[in-house]
Amino acid sequence: MRGIKDPVTVKADQLEDAPAAERAHDEQTRPAERLEQSKWLAWISAALGFAAVLAYAFTGGGLNLNIVIFVLIFLGLALHGSPKAFLETLDEAVRGVAGVLIQFPFYAGIMGMMSASGLAAELANGFVSISTAHTLPFISFLSAGFINIFIPSGGGQWAVQGPILIEAAQSLNADIGNVITGFAWGDAWTNMIQPFWALPALAIAGLKARDIMGFCVVIMLVTGVAIGALLLI
Repeated sequence: MRGIKDPVTVKADQLEDAPAAERAHDEQTRPAERLEQSKWLAWISAALGFAAVLAYAFTGGGLNLNIVIFVLIFLGLALHGSPKAFLETLDEAVRGVAGVLIQFPFYAGIMGMMSASGLAAELANGFVSISTAHTLPFISFLSAGFINIFIPSGGGQWAVQGPILIEAAQSLNADIGNVITGFAWGDAWTNMIQPFWALPALAIAGLKARDIMGFCVVIMLVTGVAIGALLLI
């Protein structure tokens, strides 16, 4: 007779002999597995989320980034049909943008330091100080492209640089529309060396950012010359 303390072992080949369907059935009968694969849980959770958004809207709440994210989360949960399917898709998607998820908090910190310390404003003022009414759109383009390397956020960059450019355009009697156009082009120009915009296409193609970086740098140089010349003309 086997003693109470004697271990009972099961060989790997014995586990493999068990039918796959039987093992899958055993997993699905667990309460946790049933909840993860429950359509009702996903739909009820999504309905509660949408109800919260409607209540927020009816009480005078406005549209902002947090609300957009909130809606997209519950919309994704509802469309995937189960919490498990939603989490599996999320896990696959996050692997493709893991680097971006880490980089953007650092970019936010850099933007905060440059804004609070006045460094971004000093850089913008430095560019403006060497401008004339004719060259201000071109200088706006160059300064926006340079500052965008450190603050890769159009809204955050405009909050720092925009008032300075508008004031300079008014004092120099420069064309404000051209100055803003130069800023917008400069902000987009150096995004070529930060190709976050290409991540969805790269994920579909199975490529990494480094696979297209050389092409992006060449495009940035060529377009920089062309856009700069147009702004000066």
